[in-house]
Amino acid sequence: MAFGLYSLIESAILCLNAICILHEERFLAKIGWGVDQHRGFGESPGVKSQVLNLIRSIRTVMRFPLIGVNIATIILKLLFG
Repeated sequence: MAFGLYSLIESAILCLNAICILHEERFLAKIGWGVDQHRGFGESPGVKSQVLNLIRSIRTVMRFPLIGVNIATIILKLLFG
């Protein structure tokens, strides 16, 4: 199996799907990455809170476009193998 542009795009889609299905209360809270992250006034956010913000942003922005991209990927896989 050759590594090409389609394989790279497909792996990016799979990573976005993995990020979008992470549930904060069920999974992230168990490993200590829950919503209840407190920081003081004027403190810069740490790496953990920045990653959590990135996960929330990806989940918010990519929810509906990712559905269309997944459907297109499935159709392409069915047609061209």
